[in-house]
Amino acid sequence: MWFVYAIFNRTVNKIYIGETGDLNRRIDEHNSKRGDHFTAKFDGEWQLIYRETVEDRKQALARERQLKSFRGREFIKKYIVEN
Repeated sequence: MWFVYAIFNRTVNKIYIGETGDLNRRIDEHNSKRGDHFTAKFDGEWQLIYRETVEDRKQALARERQLKSFRGREFIKKYIVEN
């Protein structure tokens, strides 16, 4: 089981979309600010705003690409307004 997810940082008004096999661990990594990944350079907490479950990594990568497109980002932005 794999997850496609979106997290949002209200402090800097940024969205991050990714995929993982362990959602809790991955969100903890985003908030730990360690490493040189995209989310580490921003202050504030990253909050889960959207997630989907898919069967395997291939499906997760395909869905991640869809969500990173213009239409996908518009779809994700709805969840910011709702939360």
